[in-house]
Amino acid sequence: MDEKITFALRKIALLGAIDDYVTISSRELGDILDMSQQSASKRILDLMDGEFITRDLGTRSQRIKLTEKGVAALKEEYNEYRRLFELDDHIVIHGTVSSGMGEGGYYICQKGYVDQFKDMLGFVPYEGTLNLTVDKDDLEKIDLLRRPSDLILKGFTSDGRSFGDVFVYKARIKNMDCAIVMPERSHYRTTLEIVCQYHLRRTLSLTDGSRVDLKVEL
Repeated sequence: MDEKITFALRKIALLGAIDDYVTISSRELGDILDMSQQSASKRILDLMDGEFITRDLGTRSQRIKLTEKGVAALKEEYNEYRRLFELDDHIVIHGTVSSGMGEGGYYICQKGYVDQFKDMLGFVPYEGTLNLTVDKDDLEKIDLLRRPSDLILKGFTSDGRSFGDVFVYKARIKNMDCAIVMPERSHYRTTLEIVCQYHLRRTLSLTDGSRVDLKVEL
């Protein structure tokens, strides 16, 4: 992300443009960004071209507001600073055990993944994943994981079917080694899938609704 873009987004957000439109002229924005009115006008156009802001033009004023993409860009920068100043070598994610559709277990047990898992983590995952619905207060922590991991199960093709890359994050529940698996094309926003060499529900006596503290390596 261009630092000039994130700097402008940050200054605009501080005016209240995350929650609602704010009225601001190019001259006023130029003063805030320490640049000329002409440069500020161009910066607004750049932000609009990148779909980071939306603008409402009135007869005598302009109103601007951050888009979801603009807010996401600021969150990404925020999480990078958290890595620098707030976080240790791990995070703890709190959540509740929930039932899935069984798709995670099907995919992770494909031989193309299993062979890589054994080489990567030293164990063959049990045929199934533990679904953890993450607490609302910890959802931002998932954003820390939504970036390429050092551990990646490479995608492959089997029987004419394509299986994509899967990011892997080492973790622990109580004293048991496990791992988060996050498909590159995953659309999950509130749920994590966890694999282990043991049947986690049976071994840890977990049922739907059980509380879990998941310690994740960064």
